Amino acid sequence: MILKHLSIINYKNLAQVELELSPKINCFVGNNGMGKTNLLDAVYYLSFCRSYTNPIDTQIIKHDADVCMIQGKYEFENGNEEEIYCGLRRRQKKQFKRNKKEYEKFSDHIGFIPLVMISPADIDIIQGGSEERRKFMDIAISQFNKEYMHALIRYNNALQQRNAMLKMDDNEIDFTLLELWEERMVTDGEFIFEKRRAFVEEFTPIFDGFYKRISLSGENVSFDYVSQLADRDFAARLRETRRRDIAVGHTTTGIHRDELEMLLDGFPIKKTGSQGQNKTYFVSMKLAQFHYLLKTGGRTPILLLDDIFDRLDANRVEEIVKLVSGDEFGQIFISDTNRESFDKILERINNSYRIYSVKHGEITISL
Repeated sequence: MILKHLSIINYKNLAQVELELSPKINCFVGNNGMGKTNLLDAVYYLSFCRSYTNPIDTQIIKHDADVCMIQGKYEFENGNEEEIYCGLRRRQKKQFKRNKKEYEKFSDHIGFIPLVMISPADIDIIQGGSEERRKFMDIAISQFNKEYMHALIRYNNALQQRNAMLKMDDNEIDFTLLELWEERMVTDGEFIFEKRRAFVEEFTPIFDGFYKRISLSGENVSFDYVSQLADRDFAARLRETRRRDIAVGHTTTGIHRDELEMLLDGFPIKKTGSQGQNKTYFVSMKLAQFHYLLKTGGRTPILLLDDIFDRLDANRVEEIVKLVSGDEFGQIFISDTNRESFDKILERINNSYRIYSVKHGEITISL
C-alpha cells in the first residue's frame, strides 16, 4: 500500500501542499521549525483521525485560518485505489471520508491505512508515565484487531461512568447502576488483559531481534507486563476496593493501571540506559511494531521516520538504513535537517526515491 498523492491546506504551518510521492522513499530536508514534522504528522492524521503530537484538533488549523483539509490518494497491493479526506472547521464537527462517504464513527477507519511513526517524542514511551506504554500496546493491537479497539472504548466509557458515580455522596449513589458499569468493565477488561498479555509474549522476541541487529551488541531487551488482573479475579477486586474508591473518588483497580516495564539485560532501561541505548530501544520497538502489523494484518504499513538519526552513532544509523531499505518495508517518509545524511543513505539504496526541500511551510522537490 502506498500514498500516491497528498494534498494539504492550512495544516499547522503548511498553507498549501500538493505532492506526487515516490512509492518507496520520500525524504524531507529543512531546518527545525520549517514544517517537516507537520508534513509527516498530516500523513499520520489520515491513518488515525488525529495528530501524533497534538490531541486538540483546533490547534492543528493554521493560526490565521478557519479551515484545514488533508486528502490522500492511496493505492493498495491489489491495485484498488482509495481516497481519504479530512476536513476541519473551527467550532464545527470534524469530517472524515473514504471515497467521499463520511464515516459514522472515526474508530471504523482505524487500521484501514496501517502506519507506524518513529519520532524523538517516542522517548516518552520509556521515560514517561505508564499511560504512554499502555498507549503503545493499544495502538499496536487496535490497528489489526477491531474487537480490541471496541472493547477499549467500552471499558473507558464504563470507567468514566463509574468514576463519576464514585464522586457522588453515598446517599446519591445508585449501587445497582454502579454494579452494571462494573460488569461492563469486567467483561471488557478481562478481554483487553488477555490480548495485551498475548501481544507482549509474541512481540518481545521480534523486538529483541531488531534491537540486537541495530545495536550490534549482545544486549537483551524484554518487557514485564504488570497487571492487577494477573493474579486476582477482577470482579472481586472491584467489590473489595469499592469503599476505598468512593473515598478517593476514582477507580483504583483495572487494566487502566497496567504497566509495561521495559528492561535492558533485566534492568529498567529508564534508570540504566544511555541516550543511545534509549533511542535504539524505542526505534527497535517501532520497527518491531511494523513487522508485527505486517505479519498479523497482511497489509504493508507506511513507515514515518521523523528526525530519528540524531544521537545515534554511524553504525546504528547504517543498520537502520539497511533494515528499512529492504523488501519487507514499503513506502517510507523520512525527515532530517541534514541533506548530506540523506545523500549518504541514498547512495546505498537501489530504490525509487524523491527528495523535497521544506522551508517556512513550503515544500518543493529537489530530486
